[in-house]
Amino acid sequence: MLSRFFQALRPAQTTQLPDPDAELALGALLVRVAKADREYQLEEIRLIDRILARLYAHNAVEAAKIRATCEKLHAAAPETDTFAKLIRETTGIDQRLAALDALWEVVLADGVEQPGEMKIVEEARIAMGLSLADSGAARARAEEKYGTPSA
Repeated sequence: MLSRFFQALRPAQTTQLPDPDAELALGALLVRVAKADREYQLEEIRLIDRILARLYAHNAVEAAKIRATCEKLHAAAPETDTFAKLIRETTGIDQRLAALDALWEVVLADGVEQPGEMKIVEEARIAMGLSLADSGAARARAEEKYGTPSA
């Protein structure tokens, strides 16, 4: 009953969200990791935009628009493993490894590793069918960019 009350207070959604593809699924996972510590910082937003631009050949405006859609998908979101399974089912191993690299970049970008972020990366890793060794290598590459975080 209380949930219906809160839903009534929310404005009706007028725009239909697109069905996620691998790009939107990864973007939503990146947003989920960035928001896991409840501090969605401008640096993280910019990093997500750069990652989307780098991986999918977008200009800055296109990447920002996609990230905004990903934020909405995250808010309406299925579970982490649903997004990650979509990535697994629609991309090859190189793209899945790049997705794992991107997740680690967002985790390590602020220099503080949070348990919630780690949980999301681990759930995504498993659902994408990647190994612990893959995750360790992705983390090492991200640490080269951002340094070792303080736990």
